[in-house]
Amino acid sequence: MNYGHFDLENKEYVITNPATPAPWANYLGDPEYGAMISNNAAGYSFVKSGANGRISRFRFNSEMALPGRYIYIRDNDANDYWSASWQPVGKPLDKYKSECRHGTAYTVISAEYSDIKSEVTYYVPYGKTYEVWRAKITNNDSKDRNLSLYGFVEFTNDNNYEQDQVNLQYTLFITRTSFEENKILQHINENDGKDASGSNHRERFFGMVGAPISAYNGSLSDFIGAYRTFSNPIAVESGKCNNKMNFNSNSCGALQSDITLKSGETVELIYILGQRDNEQATAILNEYKEAGKVDAEIRQLKDYWHGQLSNFKVETPSAEFNNMINVWNAYQCFITFIWSRAASFVYCGLRNGYGYRDTVQDIQGIIHLNPEMAAEKIRFMLSAQVSNGGGLPLVRFNHNAGHENCPDENDVNSVYAKETGHPSYRADDALWLFPTIVKYIGESGNKAFLDEVITYAEEGGGEATVYEHLKNAIRFSMERLGSHNMPAGLHADWNDCLRLGAKGESTFVAFQLYYAMSVIKDMAVSKNDNDYVSYITDVQAKLADALEKCWDEDRFIRGIREDGVIVGAKKDPEANMWLNPQSWSVISKFASDEQAEKAMNSVHDILNTPYGAKLLEPPYKEHYFDGALMHIFNADTKENGGIFSQSQGWLILAESLLGHGNRAFEYFLESSPAAMNDKAEIRVMEPYVHGQFTESKASPFEGRSHVHWLTGTASTVMVGCVEGICGMRPDADGLLISPSIPSEWDGFRIEKNFRGKKLNINVNNSAHAESGVKEITLNGEKLDKNYIPANKLKDVNEIEVILG
Repeated sequence: MNYGHFDLENKEYVITNPATPAPWANYLGDPEYGAMISNNAAGYSFVKSGANGRISRFRFNSEMALPGRYIYIRDNDANDYWSASWQPVGKPLDKYKSECRHGTAYTVISAEYSDIKSEVTYYVPYGKTYEVWRAKITNNDSKDRNLSLYGFVEFTNDNNYEQDQVNLQYTLFITRTSFEENKILQHINENDGKDASGSNHRERFFGMVGAPISAYNGSLSDFIGAYRTFSNPIAVESGKCNNKMNFNSNSCGALQSDITLKSGETVELIYILGQRDNEQATAILNEYKEAGKVDAEIRQLKDYWHGQLSNFKVETPSAEFNNMINVWNAYQCFITFIWSRAASFVYCGLRNGYGYRDTVQDIQGIIHLNPEMAAEKIRFMLSAQVSNGGGLPLVRFNHNAGHENCPDENDVNSVYAKETGHPSYRADDALWLFPTIVKYIGESGNKAFLDEVITYAEEGGGEATVYEHLKNAIRFSMERLGSHNMPAGLHADWNDCLRLGAKGESTFVAFQLYYAMSVIKDMAVSKNDNDYVSYITDVQAKLADALEKCWDEDRFIRGIREDGVIVGAKKDPEANMWLNPQSWSVISKFASDEQAEKAMNSVHDILNTPYGAKLLEPPYKEHYFDGALMHIFNADTKENGGIFSQSQGWLILAESLLGHGNRAFEYFLESSPAAMNDKAEIRVMEPYVHGQFTESKASPFEGRSHVHWLTGTASTVMVGCVEGICGMRPDADGLLISPSIPSEWDGFRIEKNFRGKKLNINVNNSAHAESGVKEITLNGEKLDKNYIPANKLKDVNEIEVILG
């Protein structure tokens, strides 16, 4: 079933049926002031932290998705009322017409009911720390209409999410609200403001300009009424807020305006929500009395985000590919890059920091769009590396390089563990730096980046060049090898549900280390670090010998437990085939041609489904071991045989590197949200963003996806598509072009900004090949191979690529 469509030109997803299978969301602002909004205006807002800066409430784990940013409209002559979004009132859809346009950091919800048209634009102005709701109400009737308009938000009583929801014997008694001119002010811990140092005193405001305020409420119970819900507030049903404020209960902001609209007339009301005191709020509201301010701010948001997205554009025969790569996958990469796993309709905001591996991988998704933005975050994550080479498992948002505690490998109850809940290092964390830094240097050409000096995380850790940081990451793994000469699993590798034991060994991490050794060897050669070249050559050969022993007929095993038992052996009754070792054997360039073909064919034969490849098969049910924590999940769910979406990106990349364009694109389509647009009732989750996983064959809901927006899938699929399918593979000196595309494509075009130069790339596939560049010309000059040296580029370049 179809609930909406992509608008590629305007870079929007348009929802035409508001009764979506789940709330379909968008992100507004950034973590300085963050807001999420659904297609029915549900969602919440926070300042700096979803855990410690929450200013409006939201009920998680509920398809009701309440409350949100609501505007109610009442016809005072007919005693009828509705909301400017279909929910929460929920008028019959044969009479209520609705459209939601989710765009890049803004959402517009339009509706028409009883000849009254409404259009509400929600956004956070660029660089600001408050949000704006601009409501336009138009009378399309032939007669005058007497209306009451109500803007409404439910405040939290405490910035800390858990305190607000759980510690009610405290938080119910620390707030009051007041009405000040054209706004509701909420005062929290007001008496604590007498001493500014360490004060918990805060004020929030909900104000409006554009019409006189006729009545108001600051008390949630007075606005909603006893035994009522957001669908039928007593203030709206009766036609009058009672002007009562909150004192020792639950707060809200509700502002009523009574207006008479002539036929064809439009009124514009601008509501603003934020955490500011009365004086600051008044100044902000006064700014919005200026005509055209909202339109200018929306234009600024579009210019900024569309400018970011314009750095890489494709035009292919696939609408799904175009919509995802040009807009929604790219925009999601920026959202995960900015927000990490901080707050969504699934993440409640309690993860108050960056996961090391998550963030270093997330960076990869935007490098081709904004390499210098990526570089700043790379520097930040390098400063969260400990001098022993490992990464801090959780990097707090207020990270202070050179002054952090770090895990103690001999004490699971260390200070760091108590502060963060993470007792030990992960085996893979720092190894993600290698592909990320290689991609940055390739995209930017900034070879000097390796010589930048960056402080280590811990007190007394000192500082080192980026190159030395990377050598230390290798050292971390080499000092923690298991008995088979592969990296120890430590607390966990990428798969948090797989515990091989402190001395158990992970083939996934071994392939990562093999890749990292190749990278650092090239860097060492360029620096004439000959002793290190010799060292890496020797240890990489030994690692290769160990990995060769992990080949099991037509697949690589997943690892070796601390007790010596193999995980993922072909003979195992359960979990005998794992996805990630196969794709990473190719990405790392370890697998021989024969091994690569056999392993990837096994993936297709054993793990592939209509919705993507499963993480493992068969799922654990009876033959699990203590470290196979995924067995607690239902079969074919999450890590227990579910279609883990992040791994699909590596699969796309691996098949592309092998030149298998048809299969790479098959995996793209199977796992692409856009390909499910007409089957949205199966997917349930938004058809424009990736999720964490999809239920597979053993589930009665095969194809249903979960955990929207904030997932590493965004970056891995973007890399798989840009580097793999599109074949854009830059290095420090230029750009290798090696597409792997469906053989049925006649060709495609790319517009790419590369180191300040414009590249217009036309790929001709009249031969209907899957891969293989037959000929390439740069500005009319035929090149001898499919590599473009950066020093040959002009400001604007025409590149012709012929496959065959």
